Amino acid sequence: MEKIGFIGTGNMGEALIRGILENGVYKKDQIIVFDKIKEKLSSVSKRFGLKEANSNADLVKNSEVILICVKPQDMYDLLDEIKGCLKESQLLVSIAAGIPTDAIINKIGKQIPTVRVMPNTPALVQKGISGISYGRNIKEMHKKIVRKIFGAVGEIIEVEEELIDAITAVSGSGPGYVFRIMEYMVEAAMRIGIGEEDAKKLVIQTFLGSAYLAKESGRSISELRKMVTSPKGTTEAGLSVFEKEGLRDIISHAIEEAYKRAKQIKKQAGERL
Repeated sequence: MEKIGFIGTGNMGEALIRGILENGVYKKDQIIVFDKIKEKLSSVSKRFGLKEANSNADLVKNSEVILICVKPQDMYDLLDEIKGCLKESQLLVSIAAGIPTDAIINKIGKQIPTVRVMPNTPALVQKGISGISYGRNIKEMHKKIVRKIFGAVGEIIEVEEELIDAITAVSGSGPGYVFRIMEYMVEAAMRIGIGEEDAKKLVIQTFLGSAYLAKESGRSISELRKMVTSPKGTTEAGLSVFEKEGLRDIISHAIEEAYKRAKQIKKQAGERL
């Protein structure tokens, strides 16, 4: 029976565990977890009834599929710790931003099948999207495993690894942009007399409904925007401010800066690994 090990039980590790259990991808007795922060480890293992490993190395020795759910700055020490235990029959999946698969393989010193994934935080409610890039030595059976795992927390797209940094800037960081805009809309609604709870409800449902309409209508986003924009109406008045204030340039600049930062993280990681 295939065992899957989670190194790191933070928000994304927990989201993946919940998704694969609730969707029947793995059973709880197939999952092993470890986190250097004991409180996190204990909380997740008790909540889902999972087996705890004694160390990262112990987890690797007892898993066929290993998900690395740690911060990029922790990768160097982690790979040093587990490289002696890894076997080329295992599958390594990393969600650490900015760490290329080749850098991981070179650090390990073995031809381990390695996959790099960029999920996003809506995976916490199984509404995320993950960009998946396959490294060297990947076979179709490995792809099926990765698709099942990340398909359990939302949608997936499969891309060449050179696009993962761009995906990080768009969908990885994207929820932060959306939440900031939502904050501003709630604040603006309150300034024109709407109570805080009603303002939150209006804004959240507007985003939910608009996203669902964009996904299900079959129309382009531009078409949908035009549908709601009557000549000389309220929407046109609001959108005219976006144009005057340069919202397109602001959003473009934000994504470009996030992309640059992703590249910097990759460069710094590459220098260390």
